[in-house]
Amino acid sequence: MSIDVNEEFAVERARQLEAARDWERALQDNLAAGTVERLPDGRYRVVTGWDAGEILSANGVPQHGLDLSRGTAALYTSAPAWHGLGNVVPGGTSDIDKVLELSGIDYGVDSVPATYLWNGETRVDHELFHTVRTDTGASLGVVGKGYEVIQNRRAFEFLQELVADSGVIWESAGALRGGKKVFVSMRLPQHVTVDAEGINEQILPFIVAINSHDGRTPYQTVVTPWNPVCGNTERLAVQDAITRWKIRHTRNAIDRIKEARRTLGLSLKYYDRWATEETALARTSIAIDEFNQLIDSLWPPEPATTSRSARNRETRRNRLHGMFEGETRRTGRTAYAAERAVTDYLDHYVPIRPSAASGLRGNKPAARGLRLLEGVDDELKSKAHRRLMLLRQR
Repeated sequence: MSIDVNEEFAVERARQLEAARDWERALQDNLAAGTVERLPDGRYRVVTGWDAGEILSANGVPQHGLDLSRGTAALYTSAPAWHGLGNVVPGGTSDIDKVLELSGIDYGVDSVPATYLWNGETRVDHELFHTVRTDTGASLGVVGKGYEVIQNRRAFEFLQELVADSGVIWESAGALRGGKKVFVSMRLPQHVTVDAEGINEQILPFIVAINSHDGRTPYQTVVTPWNPVCGNTERLAVQDAITRWKIRHTRNAIDRIKEARRTLGLSLKYYDRWATEETALARTSIAIDEFNQLIDSLWPPEPATTSRSARNRETRRNRLHGMFEGETRRTGRTAYAAERAVTDYLDHYVPIRPSAASGLRGNKPAARGLRLLEGVDDELKSKAHRRLMLLRQR
């Protein structure tokens, strides 16, 4: 059969043009609706929903950082994601096996001896091992002989008991950095309400579990509230709250994971107390000078600042003030609005520089998401909460 390359080119070009027109129409609709904003460098930022703060290129290409080892994005979600990738199950599912399969994290991980060449001869290093995916053979990290692999299913299956006990649904799951890091998240069935008689803010309680195979980071579970209005994730800053549980990949790691269920049960009891404190913040007025004092307490002025650091400080202050004013229009000029502004800044705007070692160099959105999951800014969020709670005693 003969092939008319000119006709094929014309068909392909028409397809490309139609796809470009579809993207442009969708972009204009999103810009008009205020769900996407254009950035000075020509890219676009998602500003609402789950994906607030995520970046699209000027051509609409998502910068997601998801694993693509199997040819498709390793992601399961109960609602369509901003980048249109992954397997969507509307409303979610309670079946962990289905979640692992749809998210592309149903692969196993083996530990194999590290080898090296010496004078043309392959030798084995008995002190070092590679963690390797059993489906693709890709190396995920270099570890010592005391490292214990925690298989993805074993890492997350204990949460299935919470699904059975509480009626929660798996919200999302996926793999990052070629499968070196995997995660699952579930949403609890009850909302948490802040200031029911006032702003009546609905907060969603989540549990996130994160497993890694790179030899660099521990296994951990996180209990966190999520504010769907601004896409921020909070931390329970109240006294004695257990919100992040970690174990290293060492001997008996699997047995210790069983302890997490009891720990999570303790953490969940703090949601009501957290909501009580947030309601108190929502009913505490704050002056602009007090907001400036909050900023200085979180980012203390440096004794000898360069012109560059001074500019960065001014940029941060201006950004925080703008975000605070936006929150005051929604929830009033309160300590609650101040906390939302600080959390929003830390989640979506604080400057980051992804390193080559992270595997996400040049991909700031993915690096920011990983930073959020790993709780890099947890202490600053808690510090802001504690300081703002003191304003009740004025």
